[in-house]
Amino acid sequence: MKCLVTGGAGFIGSNLVEQLVKTGHQVIVLDNLTTGKLSNLDKVINKIEFIKVDVAREENSISKYFNNIDWVFHLAGLADLVPSIKNPDNYFQVNVKGTLNILESSKKAKIKKLIYAASASCYGIPDKYPTDEKSKINPQYPYALTKFLGEQLILHWSKVYKMPNISLRFFNAYGPRSRTTGAYGSVFSIFLAQKLANKSLTIVGDGNQTRDFIHINDLVDVIIEAAKRGRDGEIYNVGSGYETSINLLADIIGGNKVNIPKRPGETDRSLADITKIKTHLNWKPKIEIKDGILMLLKNINEWNKAPVWTAEGLKEETESWFKP
Repeated sequence: MKCLVTGGAGFIGSNLVEQLVKTGHQVIVLDNLTTGKLSNLDKVINKIEFIKVDVAREENSISKYFNNIDWVFHLAGLADLVPSIKNPDNYFQVNVKGTLNILESSKKAKIKKLIYAASASCYGIPDKYPTDEKSKINPQYPYALTKFLGEQLILHWSKVYKMPNISLRFFNAYGPRSRTTGAYGSVFSIFLAQKLANKSLTIVGDGNQTRDFIHINDLVDVIIEAAKRGRDGEIYNVGSGYETSINLLADIIGGNKVNIPKRPGETDRSLADITKIKTHLNWKPKIEIKDGILMLLKNINEWNKAPVWTAEGLKEETESWFKP
């Protein structure tokens, strides 16, 4: 297939691009490199077409890249909960307007499948666990709201314009190239950088909170399976179906630990009900959390340039989290 990946220089996008190339697909990547890095594509840069473009603000420049495209994977967007409070307009432009631009270009080009990277943050603090696709929507931050609004556009266009669109609600992805910048990077990136620097692991709250972590290899596999066999107009949770406490995560990584204040508005648990995607796609995740962490530890030097946060540094950086 001829594929177009927005945000293809990011963590999830670059891993997806590598797998698409590996399995023989042609790939065009659209990325403005605001959060993504061209170096993430080093292994495949000579086998793809890379276009530096802002899909949210350069809508008149992107349509031509959709000609003759079969599959569109829309991963471009701004992540992180707390920064979205400080700059909701930017999040709206990127996550909502950017998605509208991708939809319009895809509709015009009559693409065969559009996969949207939605977020499980739309559930907020869920009422039930495991959390299925019919659970109450309760976004806690502008980030979560804008990703959900993008999803609503995806589903509405599928219904009104008969587009072959699918929304995948990602839970907590981890693996090589997970983002390391800022105090809002993934817990894995923060912990691995701290371990490499022989510093204490900073645990938010008491560490008993859980998350549903899915390894990037499993995530990429199911994204491609959704393009092949997913049902148009559907929403699918994408997680491991297991929950892991932050304390257990820290224990497996190893090292001293220090606790910092809990962030307001964050759920104590996260657990995806993945029955629907397992049934529709005959898919299930393969990599257990301990094995995934050991894989990361074998390549821990990847985090040698990541910022090393201390409890004091995080407290200063995140003071705004606790302001009304």
